[in-house]
Amino acid sequence: MKNEKQLHKEAMRQLKKTSRTFYIPITLLEPTLKKTVASAYLCMRAIDEIEDHENLEPATKSHLLSKTSVLLSDTFNNDAYLELIEPYKQLLPEVTIRLGDWLSVCPADIIEKVQESTSIMAQGMAKWAEKNWDIQTKEDLDDYTYYVAGLVGVMLSDIWEWRDGTKTDRDYAIAYGRGLQTVNILRNQEEDKDRGISFIPENWNIADTFQYAEANLALGDEYMKDITSKNVSLFCKIPLELAKRTLHVLKSGREKMSRDEVNQTVEDIKNYH
Repeated sequence: MKNEKQLHKEAMRQLKKTSRTFYIPITLLEPTLKKTVASAYLCMRAIDEIEDHENLEPATKSHLLSKTSVLLSDTFNNDAYLELIEPYKQLLPEVTIRLGDWLSVCPADIIEKVQESTSIMAQGMAKWAEKNWDIQTKEDLDDYTYYVAGLVGVMLSDIWEWRDGTKTDRDYAIAYGRGLQTVNILRNQEEDKDRGISFIPENWNIADTFQYAEANLALGDEYMKDITSKNVSLFCKIPLELAKRTLHVLKSGREKMSRDEVNQTVEDIKNYH
């Protein structure tokens, strides 16, 4: 078994490899939160890679996700997990294969909450894979974005409360995650279309989707008001501001922010704080 220090180092390396949005904010957290949020993010990223996989059938995704959900709902059995993914191991990325490692980095007195949110997320993803992501209505979109992103907000709120007693509004936490996810949906819609999937409700136009994203990001601003810790506030603010600026870029007809624009945004927020 690798020692904790080594695993934490590998977790940060994996984080840098897998997250453009969250890597920088996580590195700005104090050591215990940094380790906890990195672990939590990678657990959710591990199952997200199954849901998003280009070469797995929806039925296979649903099977893997629902079984993983069950494993996460109790003391995690890594051997059982590795046995579950064995037939697909060649297809799956390292972040997914090493789910057990990311859990082992998480502090013992918060791991239950991290597993609970990730388990609920996996079950919701399994349900939507089974439906082939057939999103017809706003209610469908609310349900889907709750599972894939609102639960990130819920889990973060649990972590803040565990660390220093910070209490945040759970509905705002869900909207925070939902807003970030809707920006991703807008950014990736052409790519999704190529895969034969659309996360935008049947009767909506693009303006409706922008409005939905903006309304949730505005609730994300409300979420921020309950957070007094400077480094937690900075952590939450960076993805939120990047999402708002990405919306602006998308509205102007560009695909995404440039790396320089991303770096400048982060510097602006750090300086403002």
